[in-house]
Amino acid sequence: MNSIWDVIVVGAGVGGLSAAIRLAAAGLRVLVLEQNDLPGGKLTQRFHNGYRWDCGPSVITMRGVLEDLFAAAGRRMEDYLSLQPVVPYTRYFYPDGTRLDISGDLSHLSPQLERLAKRDLEGYLKFLAYAARLYRVVAPTFIYGEPPRLGNLFKQPLGDIRYLDGWRTMSYAIRGFGLSPYLHQLLCRFATYVGSDPFRAPATLNVIAHVELNEGVWYPVGGIYRIMEALLRLAQELGVQIECGRAVRQLEIVDGVIRGVVCADGTVERTRSVVANVDVNVVHDAWLSGHDARARDRARQLQSYEPSCSGFIMLLGVRGYHPQLLHHNIFFSSDYQREFREIFREGVPPTEPTIYVAITSRSTPQDAPSDAENWFVLVNAPSLGGTWNWEVEAERYANRILERLAMYGLDVRSRIAVRYIVTPVEIARTTGAWRGALYGAASNSPWAAFRRPHNRVAEVRGLYLAGGSVHPGGGVPLAILSGRLASRMLIEDGPA
Repeated sequence: MNSIWDVIVVGAGVGGLSAAIRLAAAGLRVLVLEQNDLPGGKLTQRFHNGYRWDCGPSVITMRGVLEDLFAAAGRRMEDYLSLQPVVPYTRYFYPDGTRLDISGDLSHLSPQLERLAKRDLEGYLKFLAYAARLYRVVAPTFIYGEPPRLGNLFKQPLGDIRYLDGWRTMSYAIRGFGLSPYLHQLLCRFATYVGSDPFRAPATLNVIAHVELNEGVWYPVGGIYRIMEALLRLAQELGVQIECGRAVRQLEIVDGVIRGVVCADGTVERTRSVVANVDVNVVHDAWLSGHDARARDRARQLQSYEPSCSGFIMLLGVRGYHPQLLHHNIFFSSDYQREFREIFREGVPPTEPTIYVAITSRSTPQDAPSDAENWFVLVNAPSLGGTWNWEVEAERYANRILERLAMYGLDVRSRIAVRYIVTPVEIARTTGAWRGALYGAASNSPWAAFRRPHNRVAEVRGLYLAGGSVHPGGGVPLAILSGRLASRMLIEDGPA
């Protein structure tokens, strides 16, 4: 007779392992089931001919969230993982030849800003203060707290409610600081950290700029995947059992209470609770829509929300050294509004995309041969569901991106030793992301934070959700926080 697990975590992504670690630290028996051959979810890596690429998240902020996870298990993060600061944070390239290095070092940043426009330094510092105040007001409720409800707004100190800035758009609020078009475009870019449109997303999301521009950017020595390796080691030390290559086909629910999971191979694992580190749309559509009418209605509601953008990725092994590039690089388009209109309104990849290039061999030389560089190239792309056919257009679009880089003086087409292409179709297939959307629903509405799915599933007792498609959102730190919230609710509710 099979034993009954206290908790089964479905999905060994960052959110799932965060929940598993906290639950095991609380003394519960935890089994993690992962459909892929390796843990990680969107946080993956790839090797080929002496190159290594981080294939998912590439910018790490909110260091304290990781430290807190290890502390919850009675450990020190530094004994498992070494985070080094990345300075400058990012190098920005503009179509007219302007170049800007952003960091927290004002002695280097100030003269750059003063060359852009007379008021840019003053306006930028005012924006940083605004973003810091926004974080102070927003973070307790919208980031670290349980999923917010409208009533939570009125629990804020009356003097702080006006600072939430939910009715202006990000772009409109940024314009109020009198910045040059260069800085306006740079600060609007933070909407893409949650896969959204800065010309529609609420100004509340300017809080994202705070955690990078005021608190800094980090990189794990050895690569982003070292985060996953550290979490796996910690989980296993706590007794968590992790089994890869075991996809879950459905949940076993009796009288509205979770009782187990049915795997794709037909085996059944019994449990008192489940934490699903799976896209919320998949949970409700594939697992719960047949449960009852309320679950079907919830599935339809979730599918009606506008999805966040997806991504088009190239992993390049490039011969030679390019001194004009840093670890993180952004090549801006000349028409940012058109770029987001094409992604979200027209459902097509941008004609002139903004291009992100991460070269981890700048921080970890072993990631590429000594005479070469490993380029992770990412552009924002529409989620699946439109008329764009990636099977037909992927190679052509990859060439368009390389042509755009050539216009910036980086014509590497003849020096590419290795090239992999990852489309939204592959992202959807390998990670289970609904329509390939990287961050669940888009945040292109003042109500987005209140619509974000709860970490506790109301329709089924004993079922909880973690990951980037639920509260508080996407990205490594927020996924970790989603696991913290799911585990806390599970412990507070007690066995189902």
